[in-house]
Amino acid sequence: MSGGVEWALRCCVVLTSVREPVPAARPAALHDISPTYLAKQLQALSRAGLIRSVQGKSGGYALTRAPEQITVLDVVDAVDGPGSAFVCTEIRQRGPLATPAEACTTPCPIARAMAGAMGQGVGAWLRG
Repeated sequence: MSGGVEWALRCCVVLTSVREPVPAARPAALHDISPTYLAKQLQALSRAGLIRSVQGKSGGYALTRAPEQITVLDVVDAVDGPGSAFVCTEIRQRGPLATPAEACTTPCPIARAMAGAMGQGVGAWLRG
């Protein structure tokens, strides 16, 4: 998962604690993170329908549904895109002990283990 996911999750937590829209500058200052980069995460959350942008003097961002209806996986998918939180980079094909690419016809043991974890415990946790 990218660092943007953590930032987006922290923003969602901030949005759960207030009733009125929160200007993007508030969570950025609260967590000492880049307002510009945070704005990208907020846009991703908005495109995914998890938050909405409110224009005007009292504008900012607000959740579109109750906090308990938004899962960690919703935020991960919004920021990093849908798919596995683990992406195998085929490190087994690098270095002095590299396995030749033609021998890598199935996922490596680590990729299989992560796929299993995502399908069971970790995946269930991320979904809710």
